[in-house]
Amino acid sequence: MKKLAIGMVSIAFALVGCSKITVLRTEEMQAVGADVKGNIQMELDSTVTKLAAQNDSLRSELDSLKAQLEASALVQKRMMAEVTMLSRRMGDESERNDSRQEEIIYRLDMLLGKSDKILAKKVVVSGAPAAPMSMDSLEREAEKLVEAEAMFNTARSDYHRGEYKLAYAGFKQVYEQMKTGELGENSLYWMALCLIDANQVEKAKKVFTSLADAFPEGQKVCTTMFKLAAIYRAEGNIDMQKQYLQKILNSKTCSSSGEFEQAAEILQEILEQETQAGPKTAEPASEPTASAPDAAPAAATPAAAAPEAPAGAGLENTPVSEPVTTPAK
Repeated sequence: MKKLAIGMVSIAFALVGCSKITVLRTEEMQAVGADVKGNIQMELDSTVTKLAAQNDSLRSELDSLKAQLEASALVQKRMMAEVTMLSRRMGDESERNDSRQEEIIYRLDMLLGKSDKILAKKVVVSGAPAAPMSMDSLEREAEKLVEAEAMFNTARSDYHRGEYKLAYAGFKQVYEQMKTGELGENSLYWMALCLIDANQVEKAKKVFTSLADAFPEGQKVCTTMFKLAAIYRAEGNIDMQKQYLQKILNSKTCSSSGEFEQAAEILQEILEQETQAGPKTAEPASEPTASAPDAAPAAATPAAAAPEAPAGAGLENTPVSEPVTTPAK
């Protein structure tokens, strides 16, 4: 029993010793774990700090790249706008150049045509050819024609705007410069139209009559005589109306015109009514309708516009120059 007790005590002391050793080892292990944990936390904190710094740097670089991209996009938009503007300017300039080329070609054609007419007219009455004209003379004649046609088209534009006094002055200037030819005839015709629209019918009749006498085979003679017939019909002068309708029917120039058919119909109606009503009460059944003004020559570059004046104002005091009564050659 004694030995057993000693053995038990020995075992108890051994167990107590082991327990103390275990406690010490546990404390040592806890200390080591705390150290390791602290080191790991420090490393983690350091790593997080570095990653945050790198993230901030990357974010700054991204913001810089974004700003650069936005700047590039803005520059691209500006370049596209400039390219579009330049393209429009080039298109406009191309159109202007095309227009200028067409105008130059038109003027050259007109100069060549007018030069041929001028050369054809420079013939002596006996039939012998006249002395050849110099190039300077041809150029002066051609420039005169171009200038007169530009003034004519400017006056025609004034007429369509209702500036009858201004238009009359322009057509009168063209007539005084040209006298004969298409421009001379057309300027007289439009002068008469200006007078009619300004209620100067008597002066218009004089101009129309002079035109019919000066250009018996002109382009405007049929329309002119038809307008005179209409004017006399409005005044109640049936005899003069019939005279001009008969002149249209007797004119070879008017045989293929629209005025020829209208004049025939109106004259027939007048004669039928005179036959039915007797010689003292002759009244036409219908009133002749004045034809619309024919188209003038092709438009050239307009001359500088004169100061505007009220439509028809003061036209009654504008003198009407007497046209040349000889036919155009």
